[in-house]
Amino acid sequence: MVPVEQAGVGADAELHRRLVYGDESALAEVYTAYGGLVRRVAVRVTRSAAAAEDVAQEVFAQLWSRPYAFDPHRGSLRTWLSLLAHRRAVDWVRSEARHRKDARADDSALHAIPEPGPGPDETVVDRERSLLLHSALAELPQPQREVVHLAYFAGRTYRQAAVELGIPEGTAKTRLRTALRTLAESLADPPDPALERGA
Repeated sequence: MVPVEQAGVGADAELHRRLVYGDESALAEVYTAYGGLVRRVAVRVTRSAAAAEDVAQEVFAQLWSRPYAFDPHRGSLRTWLSLLAHRRAVDWVRSEARHRKDARADDSALHAIPEPGPGPDETVVDRERSLLLHSALAELPQPQREVVHLAYFAGRTYRQAAVELGIPEGTAKTRLRTALRTLAESLADPPDPALERGA
């Protein structure tokens, strides 16, 4: 079997089709193939391994919840993920700078302005993805499910999730990271029926 990152436009188009139809194994394949690349891009921008992990979580969450954002006919999945990781990493750096400035000025004002909620189109797509992931999410402990729901389906950062759940930011971050790893392992575990048939 040709590795995903070497397979070309046809493979990208097939992965895209599978992601659009909610094929969890396609997400696992993309994560395995490009997770390291996404983290490397993010580390170069953020200078932080922990931040790069956060960026990777956001990048793959966006690919899963909004696969239509990637167009295999306009460029490779590798390039799209790299650009998305770079943009997310830059956003993280800017957010950190604002966060530090706000914290020095007045910590109580950090969460005074509410974040806009997801639009109607995103809500529909997120609901469909939520149903497709139900069985995998059901295996997670309740505290991890809550953070995953907010981060994956409601578009929150781990900081915003922490505020909504009334828990420390570090706790939300740890729960999200642990849940992502557990989901990635559970999605990668089942053998691909097509591969077993020799397709």
